[in-house]
Amino acid sequence: MRTSLKGLLLALFCTNALAAVDHTVGPNGETPTPYAQVKIATQDLAQLKGKDYKAAILMHTTSDFSTALIAGAKKVFDELGIKVVAVTDAEMDPKKQRTDLETVLALKPNIIISLVIDPVSGAVAFKQAVQQGVKLVFISNAPQGFKVGKDYAGIVTDDLFGMGKSAAELMADSIGGKGDVAVIHHAANYYVTNQRDNAVKAVLARYPNIKVVADKGIANPNDGEVIASAILTQNPSVKAIYAPWDAIAEGVTAAVRAAGRKDVKVITMDLGAANALDMVKGGNVAGIVSDLPYDMGKTLATMGALSLLNKPTPAFVTVDAIKVTSNNLSTQWQKALFRQPPDAVVKALAAKK
Repeated sequence: MRTSLKGLLLALFCTNALAAVDHTVGPNGETPTPYAQVKIATQDLAQLKGKDYKAAILMHTTSDFSTALIAGAKKVFDELGIKVVAVTDAEMDPKKQRTDLETVLALKPNIIISLVIDPVSGAVAFKQAVQQGVKLVFISNAPQGFKVGKDYAGIVTDDLFGMGKSAAELMADSIGGKGDVAVIHHAANYYVTNQRDNAVKAVLARYPNIKVVADKGIANPNDGEVIASAILTQNPSVKAIYAPWDAIAEGVTAAVRAAGRKDVKVITMDLGAANALDMVKGGNVAGIVSDLPYDMGKTLATMGALSLLNKPTPAFVTVDAIKVTSNNLSTQWQKALFRQPPDAVVKALAAKK
């Protein structure tokens, strides 16, 4: 499942960056540029086509997120006449990612898109690409010590504050804008999850009739059920619980069911079949926030192409967050992942009509 793997990945992105008050900031404090502003001018297209440019995509793992991102990047590269010579899966192993990189460099790509698993060891590995003149575009984070505009073209990631804001709004809507709620946050100093979780709490604070009565940290994604059970025991007034990503939400939902609390709503991040199915069937999951990996892939490819043309590229680009409910799930799933929901979810949606 994409979300649990993504959750594990996030635990490798350590940084001292603090969450912004009302917007996403980059790992080094960069101001975000909306992805819709990253475009190639019509007059520049001829400079790319027919030049036999090559690209490679080095992913961290295989998942729905990765598949959608790769599809988006390939679409743009195909339109620009840039050949994708390699797509790799590092299986969450920094050493394998370095081997993948060295193998890919032998193919002499002009552009490499990658999600760096370990920014520290990745700095050594990706320096080889910089020395060969490869244009680099990164997902979510860059290798330690790399300088934008010199070593890489830019970073593309989610609108992290936007994801947290959307989750808070879904939570408020699910309980009619009033009542006691609980927040489970990722208990680590990690750039991506910290911004999302802090945004949830910041936006909930704007609702005068909503009170956060429990704020519990989680380090191991498998502890969601235990933590949620404790929250419900200690705070029976809770009407909704926020879980920081999909795998944790599955445990939270299990705990809520075990407690016989059909009234408690669960809100989380990232699309996953189990939570989507629960939501469609009228269970405890009331809303999900998703990023747009397909559009992220398109943006990464466009950034790489602009870099080839020596055109200026933003240091830090964010892709929108979308709210997913039982009413719009089919459309939003297609928008985010560029494919239909799983069969079980499709059948449940059909039965609901």
